Amino acid sequence: MVQLYNLHPFGSQQVVPCKLEPERFCGGGRDALFVAAGCKVEAFAVAGQELCQPRCAFSTLGRVLRLAYSEAGDYLVAIEEKNKATFLRAYVNWRSKRTENSRVCIRMIGHNVEGAFSKAFRDQMYIIEMPLSEVPLCISCCPVKGDLLVGCTNKLVLFSLKYQIINEEFSLLDFERSLIIHIDNITPVEISFCVGYVAVMSDLEVLILKLEPGPKNGERVHHNPHKTNNRMRRTEEGISNEISQLESDDFVICQKPLELLGEKSEQSGLSVTLESTGLADEKRKYSHFQHLLYRRFAPDISSYVLSDDIKLHSLQLLPIYQTGSLTSDGKNLSQEKELLSLFCFFSLPHVGYLYMVVKSVELMSVYQYPEKSQQAVLTPQFLHVITSNNLQCFTVRCSAAAAREEDPYMDTTLKACPPVSMDVCALRIQLFIGLKAICHFKNHIILLTKADPEAIPERRQSPKRLLSRKDTSVKIKIPPVAEAGWNLYIVNTISPVQLYKEMIDYSNTYKTVKTQSCIHLLSEAHLLVRAALMDASQLEPGEKAELLEAFKESCGHLGDCYSRLDSQHSHLTLPYYKMSGLSMAEVLARMDWTVEDGLQKYERGLIFYINHSLYENLDEELSEELAAKVVQMFYVAEPKQVPHILCSPSMKNINPLTAMSYLRKLDTSGFSSILVTLTKAAVALKMGDLDMHRNEMKSHSEMKLVCGFILEPRLLIQQRKGQIVPTELALHLKETQPGLLVASVLGLQKNNKIGIEEADSFFKVLCAKDEDTTPQLLVDFWEAQLVACLPDVVLQELFFKLTSQYIWRLSKRQPPDTTPLRTSEDLINACSHYGLIYPWVHILISSDSLADKIIQKIFQNYSLLYVVLHLT
Repeated sequence: MVQLYNLHPFGSQQVVPCKLEPERFCGGGRDALFVAAGCKVEAFAVAGQELCQPRCAFSTLGRVLRLAYSEAGDYLVAIEEKNKATFLRAYVNWRSKRTENSRVCIRMIGHNVEGAFSKAFRDQMYIIEMPLSEVPLCISCCPVKGDLLVGCTNKLVLFSLKYQIINEEFSLLDFERSLIIHIDNITPVEISFCVGYVAVMSDLEVLILKLEPGPKNGERVHHNPHKTNNRMRRTEEGISNEISQLESDDFVICQKPLELLGEKSEQSGLSVTLESTGLADEKRKYSHFQHLLYRRFAPDISSYVLSDDIKLHSLQLLPIYQTGSLTSDGKNLSQEKELLSLFCFFSLPHVGYLYMVVKSVELMSVYQYPEKSQQAVLTPQFLHVITSNNLQCFTVRCSAAAAREEDPYMDTTLKACPPVSMDVCALRIQLFIGLKAICHFKNHIILLTKADPEAIPERRQSPKRLLSRKDTSVKIKIPPVAEAGWNLYIVNTISPVQLYKEMIDYSNTYKTVKTQSCIHLLSEAHLLVRAALMDASQLEPGEKAELLEAFKESCGHLGDCYSRLDSQHSHLTLPYYKMSGLSMAEVLARMDWTVEDGLQKYERGLIFYINHSLYENLDEELSEELAAKVVQMFYVAEPKQVPHILCSPSMKNINPLTAMSYLRKLDTSGFSSILVTLTKAAVALKMGDLDMHRNEMKSHSEMKLVCGFILEPRLLIQQRKGQIVPTELALHLKETQPGLLVASVLGLQKNNKIGIEEADSFFKVLCAKDEDTTPQLLVDFWEAQLVACLPDVVLQELFFKLTSQYIWRLSKRQPPDTTPLRTSEDLINACSHYGLIYPWVHILISSDSLADKIIQKIFQNYSLLYVVLHLT
């Protein structure tokens, strides 16, 4: 389904001052438009203040049948016809053609040029003629490498772009015929070529191949066609004979529609073989191929006589490159373009098809046209389609697909992107009379219009005249000389930021009516900006910063929409708000807190965002008013989450009395739990009410209290700016209930709520000790780990830490800073790690000198740990 919005993607338009009616035209790289008429090609400026001004003109050998431009190499290639003979020629260094009478050099492909001619070639246009054994039908230039692909009957010929080095200061552009792709039983009408991907289209068939380089390690590749293709060829030959016989008897045989993706496209019946020419085997650029897509359409038999109504048109491969790092002025640091994703578009008169063909081949979008289309061009932002009288602009999903190829974190809690499967929409249908052809490059659309001569009926005769038996019909009078008027327009598309702002304004009409329609239009605006950012080479200085700001703003708008949802997509609130760069306070300030029917309702999207944000231990601290609002929201929407919310570091500024009131409401409303009790005890400490704190802590057994801390570790441990910070409750337990504190942290570690190093850091910070000092409470924790035998604790490392600490105390005669929670006997009786106590232990106790001598030996033998334990 195609949705229609009445937006304005088209800006101003200007007429190209052509002298003759254009027969072919194409965009030329950075700043030129080429128009071919008769035996002449004119170039017009399409950039800056000289828009539509003539730049240069040059003559061709004959009438131009096909025209294409390559930005790589900056050359123009044409298929020309003269005296019923067809020629393929490339026009190089055309920018030096100052006047029409300027000197031009013509040479054959691969012709060596002597060094003496270097100056002449440097300062003038030269033409490269490329002879072919068959008539060239269509051409395509690779937008990345500049290689030229030529379509002939049952074959494609690839000319690789190269440079002849004349001397150290000058090199000459040239081509080399490197590969012939034989494709039986298909006559190409249009072809498209991009970094090894080949798309071929006949009247009713489309084939996409991927050419691949030779295998490594000296493996040999055979270029024989598949055996199945041989069988299919013989079968098709028999079918062809039958069809010929039937067609002679006024029968028409139509094959069934067929779509084959990936490896299955080998079953298309088309035999494809590669023939390498001109290059040595070890330098072969492409040696084998991979089938990607084959699609065949069946004509509507009821309208079969109208052949133009069933033919395919507008085949195009659209590459999207890696974004790469950008300099401050918006230019790419890297000159080499790296392909990120590739898309293929082709169209029937009433339906267009867009496929993604890189990692996987899949149909992305289907475009239904309201009228019969004549031609279409695909860009990273839009699909532009012309009918007889309309220029239509459709949205595309290329940037959404490419974003998922580029970023592995897409569609997570960190990042999001509108789905590829989202309905396409038509932004504008602009009226033009007599549209015939279209092309596009950068922010320009070039249109050829031609008003066909219409049959003009004579003025109706009088009633008496019409009653004549001789002639009662209306006569049609055709003017003897009917010259149609034509124009070539350059239509400028407005900047992405300007169109984005119009989309945002337009979305406000849906904001209070239907959220899904608002999300759809905001998603279109988001994808428009994303596509512009991906095409960094097209950005003007300073435009990238404006686009980035629009990108963040669009994420904020999408976050607002999803925050109002209570559906399966409401979780997208979180990644869109994250990408917007908005703080939690700024998000809350954007909310509409209106009350409906006396009840305040908070949708799942907003609750999900706030809950997840508070769990991430953000450094942001909410004000007292916003913190109170957050607690009130969760008390209404998810009461069980209130204790967790109050434990977040972001809620530090909440009024303790407000927090306590909501906790007491939970008790009275049936949501009382051990977690509510511990939270009330923590809040009581903030209030300075020690009696309330003690009463809450005594209301449950120590084991239940430990379970409560496991449910919410932030009651004891919080992180701020990447640092571990003990809570006020943890500091209080250190003085009053150190055993409970150690047991709780041990429980956190056992349940993977805290790591070993984090636990050690926690106790050091809790006891205000530096890194080189080990407090007794940390030793107590190590001993508790040893008794508990946690599976993730390495006993040898634990023995080493304990032994080192015990020996340090012996050597320094340093007693513990606090009373140990367990004695040596308690530890020995609690587990079997220490073995039996030997009689000579008493010698170590009685003789200090002997103890000093044996310390080093004890340190080297971890199995004597029980000796050291006894010594302490």
